[in-house]
Amino acid sequence: MAHAADSALYSNWVTLLGWLEAEAQARGLTYTKVADFPDYIYRMERPYDLPTTIMSVSLSSGGQPLLVAAVSPRHVDLKGISLRLMGGSKHWHLHAGDGGLLEGKRPFTRERLTGVLDGAMRGVAV
Repeated sequence: MAHAADSALYSNWVTLLGWLEAEAQARGLTYTKVADFPDYIYRMERPYDLPTTIMSVSLSSGGQPLLVAAVSPRHVDLKGISLRLMGGSKHWHLHAGDGGLLEGKRPFTRERLTGVLDGAMRGVAV
């Protein structure tokens, strides 16, 4: 059962990466890969079976990071996705639900991400 939840989390992570990249492009922000999964880096001859190699990304404005998003590596027991605004203490912890990402019990949608980024661009965390 944990494996099914893991695959849902990583599938939702790929979706979130797409949203982040599209939002960055629409806002003139820089989308940058920060890190790959450790088991991708050290896979040697083993097959790699996650849907992406990317473990964390940042959105930057003028060379300064605005938001960092990261997903837990496979070896962590309580996996999730974190979004962190730089220069403040505002952050979000997301997990996989039946129909997508959840922020607690509330669905975390592309519209919610847009609101978070709108607030970050204005300097107001929502």
